[in-house]
Amino acid sequence: MSGTVISGTPIAVDFWSVRRAAGARLFFLSHMHSDHTVGLSSTWSRPLYCSPLTACLLHRRLQVPTCWIRPLEVGQSHVLGKEVTVTLLDSNHCPGSVMFLFEGAFGTILYTGDFRYTSTMQGEPALRGRHIDRLYLDNTHCHPHRPLPSRQHATRQAAHVIRMHPRHQVVIGVYSLGKEALLVDLAMEFSTWVVVSPWRLEQMRLLELPDVFTTEEGAGWIRAVDITEIRWDTLVSWNTLHPTIAILPTGRPVKVTHPNIYPILYSDHSSFSELCEFVKWLKPCSVIPIVRGSICQAYFQKYLSSAPQALPDLKIPKPVQESAQQQSKRKAQEPRRLLKRAARHSVPRGVVYESPEKHTEKSEESMGVKVLQQSCCESAFCSEEGCTCCHTGKEEGKEELSGEQPGVAGAASAVSQAPVSDEHFPTGFAGQYLLTPLNVLKQNSSQKFDKLVEDFFRRGEAS
Repeated sequence: MSGTVISGTPIAVDFWSVRRAAGARLFFLSHMHSDHTVGLSSTWSRPLYCSPLTACLLHRRLQVPTCWIRPLEVGQSHVLGKEVTVTLLDSNHCPGSVMFLFEGAFGTILYTGDFRYTSTMQGEPALRGRHIDRLYLDNTHCHPHRPLPSRQHATRQAAHVIRMHPRHQVVIGVYSLGKEALLVDLAMEFSTWVVVSPWRLEQMRLLELPDVFTTEEGAGWIRAVDITEIRWDTLVSWNTLHPTIAILPTGRPVKVTHPNIYPILYSDHSSFSELCEFVKWLKPCSVIPIVRGSICQAYFQKYLSSAPQALPDLKIPKPVQESAQQQSKRKAQEPRRLLKRAARHSVPRGVVYESPEKHTEKSEESMGVKVLQQSCCESAFCSEEGCTCCHTGKEEGKEELSGEQPGVAGAASAVSQAPVSDEHFPTGFAGQYLLTPLNVLKQNSSQKFDKLVEDFFRRGEAS
């Protein structure tokens, strides 16, 4: 599969596994070759952006519902979702194929898809003088020892082979889409019809190609068939009926299985020299190969721009951002809330006290309890050695009673036989114990707390 999810963006190109698309929201189809539509079917249910011609082929061949197909005019800029601007450019690969120029907070990205570079692309207004942060490059033929002729030269080679066999019928193997220009040029060169299957004829008419195609057997001596039909057994069969040669236009290495099969170096992908010329002219900040497993960046290093590259914008969506801000605000307020809660609930709930109004004559002094002043720092969970919020008891004392163990405090109150109101209870110390980290309490609380309880009992007996 030749698809890509572009990092730092909401964009996926020729990638149709939503589960693996890592949050992509904008899906683009560069062209209708089968290796770029893996996973795309009639069950697709998200907006899909492509060229108008690809949109027609997509519905016709894969039955993708038209309600999800969003054709975009080639050569015009389109704003999608208020965050991405995309411009479609002809990629010179097959009918309907396009490159995508993406612009947004993530920078400027050119995704070539499958393309055949020509010098006329330098006159494209959308690319002329444009700073490209990332170039996703079709690296199918990115190898210095794999030269390719131009398609015009390859067409002349095919014509030469045909002239060398004037009494033979000619079968040309092509994919379901592509090489239409070669068929038209040969039909014009030799003034003959090109015989095709009914479904291919329908497609040729949809593509609005010149009227050189027919389904009538014998009307012409050039025939276009699927590339998989060019093999040894079919050549044997055809030659029993009539002398036949087969032309195989491809840029890939092929194994010839019959002497009447003639491979022609005809490719719809850019040659290595064309890729170098394209990158040298464009001067992107980085080159990312589209075809995985092929390392080609080293060949283009000397052509890259030294200008700083825009970093991917990993923005948090606005609703999530607002939620995170609210959570942060709540966390900042949490220590104060906990202190207040500790002050309110520091009286043990397991003991029922008489109304403090009956014992108003009992003063703070008679209770022998001193109210601790609230002088804690903002962080109630501080455990630094020099912080007064966690170690006030260590410095001030052996006279205050902590609320660490409510059951013991309740027992102390019962022994003293004196009701303790909320306002008389050492709320600051209680809150302090409640909010002090457990590891700090373990280190210094045991002996200190025992001493405080002992002192409290003594005061209760004295009163």
